[in-house]
Amino acid sequence: AEGVNGKQDNATVISLVKRVGAHMVVVGPEAPLVDGLVDELASECPGVRAFGPTKAGAMLEASKAFTKDFLQEHGIPTAKYRNFTDAAEAIAYVESLDENDRQVVKASGLAAGKGVLLPSTKAETIAAVKEIMSDKAFGAAGDTCVIESFMTGPEASCLAFCDGKTAVLMPAAQDHKRALDNDEGLNTGGMGAYSPAPCVTPDIQKEIEAMCIKTVEKMAERGTPYVGVLYAGMMLTPNGPSMLEYNCRFGDPETQVVLPLLETDLYEVFVACCDGNLDSVDVRFKENTSAATVVCAAKGYPEKYPKGMEITGLPDANAIAGVKVYHAGTKLDGEVSRCSGGRVLAVTGMGSNLKEALEASYKAVGKLNFVGENGEGLMHNRTDIAKGAINKKLRIGVLGSTRGTALIPVIEACSSDSINAEIVAVVSNKSSAPILDKGKALGVTVTTKFISSKGLSREEYDAEVTSVLLGAGVEYILLVGYMRILSKPFTDFWTGRCINVHPSLLPKHAGGMDLAVHQAVIDAGESESGCTIHEVTETVDGGPIVVQKVVKVESGETPESLKAKVQALEGPAFIEAIAKKCCKSVISYADAGVDIDAGNALVEYIKPACKSTRRAGCDADLGGFGGLFDLAAAGYDSANTVLIGATDGVGTKLRIAQSTKNHDSVGIDLVAMCVNDLIVAGGEPLFFLDYYATGKLSVEEAAAVVKGIAEGCRQAGCGLIGGETAEMPSMYAPGDYDLAGFSVGAVDRDAILPRNVGAGDVLLGLSSSGIHSNGFSLVRKLLEKEKLAYDSGCPWDASASSVGDSLLTPTKIYVKACLPLLKASVLTGLSHITGGGLLENLPRSLPKGVVAEITGHPPLPGVFKWMQQASGLDDTEMLRTFNCGVGMVLIVKGDKVEEAKALLKDAGEAGVYDLGVLVSGEGEQVVMKAPLE
Repeated sequence: AEGVNGKQDNATVISLVKRVGAHMVVVGPEAPLVDGLVDELASECPGVRAFGPTKAGAMLEASKAFTKDFLQEHGIPTAKYRNFTDAAEAIAYVESLDENDRQVVKASGLAAGKGVLLPSTKAETIAAVKEIMSDKAFGAAGDTCVIESFMTGPEASCLAFCDGKTAVLMPAAQDHKRALDNDEGLNTGGMGAYSPAPCVTPDIQKEIEAMCIKTVEKMAERGTPYVGVLYAGMMLTPNGPSMLEYNCRFGDPETQVVLPLLETDLYEVFVACCDGNLDSVDVRFKENTSAATVVCAAKGYPEKYPKGMEITGLPDANAIAGVKVYHAGTKLDGEVSRCSGGRVLAVTGMGSNLKEALEASYKAVGKLNFVGENGEGLMHNRTDIAKGAINKKLRIGVLGSTRGTALIPVIEACSSDSINAEIVAVVSNKSSAPILDKGKALGVTVTTKFISSKGLSREEYDAEVTSVLLGAGVEYILLVGYMRILSKPFTDFWTGRCINVHPSLLPKHAGGMDLAVHQAVIDAGESESGCTIHEVTETVDGGPIVVQKVVKVESGETPESLKAKVQALEGPAFIEAIAKKCCKSVISYADAGVDIDAGNALVEYIKPACKSTRRAGCDADLGGFGGLFDLAAAGYDSANTVLIGATDGVGTKLRIAQSTKNHDSVGIDLVAMCVNDLIVAGGEPLFFLDYYATGKLSVEEAAAVVKGIAEGCRQAGCGLIGGETAEMPSMYAPGDYDLAGFSVGAVDRDAILPRNVGAGDVLLGLSSSGIHSNGFSLVRKLLEKEKLAYDSGCPWDASASSVGDSLLTPTKIYVKACLPLLKASVLTGLSHITGGGLLENLPRSLPKGVVAEITGHPPLPGVFKWMQQASGLDDTEMLRTFNCGVGMVLIVKGDKVEEAKALLKDAGEAGVYDLGVLVSGEGEQVVMKAPLE
């Protein structure tokens, strides 16, 4: 300011305040505070608010000896210490200590941040005492010397707003004092900082805030109320946070990362502190926001360094989103900014996380330079600010109800640094759970807690658990034998950050627990089992799969023996899942379990099969975004044509194909289930598309399936013009896949079926090829009941090589048999006999008031006789479950029956049955006039 000339003595400041009519003075440096500037302002300018402590309050920084006594008196954690005013006594104390009892030696008074010495041996400690007390290296600041025990742990800078009665802690910061990367070189005033500091968890934050509040309260009790900023230098020791020292002002460069996070108006906070009503202000800080600052210094700092260099790039740096460039050692030379000190600029970047904040800061630093007289760059900055925080260990919380055996390998991996993670909390809903002992054994810094659920709803209990986990700074949760169902609010809050182990290869055998799961695996005849680490969602055992470990299920396996084998994999599986979470900064699609190259290879492999399905209207080529079909080329008048769509799958018949590793025919089933539905509307299938979904793409398996689909399309006369292959590791267990098909056909508007169906029409049945693709859940249950494996001899068909071979007989496709009848207009309706059997499907093609009397149902084929005998189902249930030998029903006018049979014979259809007739009536629309043979 004019007339000040850089002076900061009390008289100059008071004169300036009166001259400009200031309403508030915020005192930054410690020297004016220690000199009593606030006291003099109160006397000379009683109407002016002063933000800063009085001379008595500033003793917390002015005298380390005073502060140590104060901390000890009031039970605030700090290192063991002794104060000395006599050098000989101090040296004698050091000589009395054990050789390995390392000490820190401090000048008690203000020493411009340089009065702390860190000797590593007893001899060096004695030398440090002499340097401070005898040699007066720091002048009068060393008249009193503090010798305290050396503490270990990360340091944190914790600033608090104070109003003389209470304190509000700001987000913790960490700074870098050394001049060079890797914390090498000389100490400086600070080369960078970041906030919030990840090492200060919410629980630790509360502890430190409590220390600051206690300090303010006890200072008030002394008659020296503390107003302003209280800067607590903390050491986060293995036994908890401990006070290193207090400063009585904002710190540099910590302030440049803490205040940008403040959401509440800063002036409002200052006024509240000065007026003693801080508790009336909602002091808020930005959530999910980080700040990082990089100091740009003159080359050579903190030793000899040049001045006067032009600073270039300031507009470009300030133009970057989220960046603020703070000036320190700068001056204006006309329109040019020049360097005038050692630490010249502090470049602060903001972001939604620390990584983003650093990226913004360093991007701005890259725009800056200090240009010397000869054009040389004379700017220096560290390139590793917050490197440790970015690469910090993943903080793991554990929820468990039992022994927690799977946790032991995780503990060992953490302690050996095999994974970049640490366990910080162990919580149980059982007070006697042995897993709590494992938590306690990790030390006092690990939150180990039993939480009772008595009187709490599930949501209330989970909220309390979340509170404890957050307080411990947990970032990732392991459920290790946790015997509680989690609430939706909990799973939503921890989405993607909570994993569980399940003792099977999910999604198989989901929902069960412990030995029941292993028994289910054995009962199902599985050849493999294992454990699955999956993300926890509201759906029990339904979250995305992270890791799976596989074991063989041996002959004679018991639930207990299988459990022992699977349980041995759970710890390693957890370790692999944690490693995936914390070790990879770049995650590729392949890392997620999706092999793009395999997908491309599959497309090339199946192209010939697809081309073999060409027909008029399509070229059945693959690789584009969509398949094309030309209706006109297929002979259809678009103005008089109706398109028909049908979609279906194969169902649990796929389980048999996957278990027997015979994938050749299920593609035919897929096409059949779609095109057989489609022709019921009277149309011709034109083209087909498939959807193949799997956990891990096997090109050979997928190609076999698609070749089957192509064969089905050839039988149906439709073109295979496209499809989708989806590799989804979190949705399907190893070796599993699912299929869906989509068929489109066309029919002339006046030929849509059913039409003119009525009493007197005749029902003709076309034989099925077997079970087709419905009822297989029951089939598999019956095989289990009869103790038949898929490779067993087939009891209903001696010509079949095995049970599995017979069951995989593909669904019969009726298109080529029925198309001639459709073109000859001899049909009034059709019915595809699928799930629900004859009794449920035939009524879908009948109008009200018409009943089908079945008088000539063919004898049950062998497979259905066996199914009826094994299941005990009566005729009605058999006809509601299976096709029972009739896969398609044709509805024909009486005078067209012989023509229809002739056309069927010409099409090669041998199995044609006179099923019955339609009559007028109400009630059940299908009536069996004779029992099944």
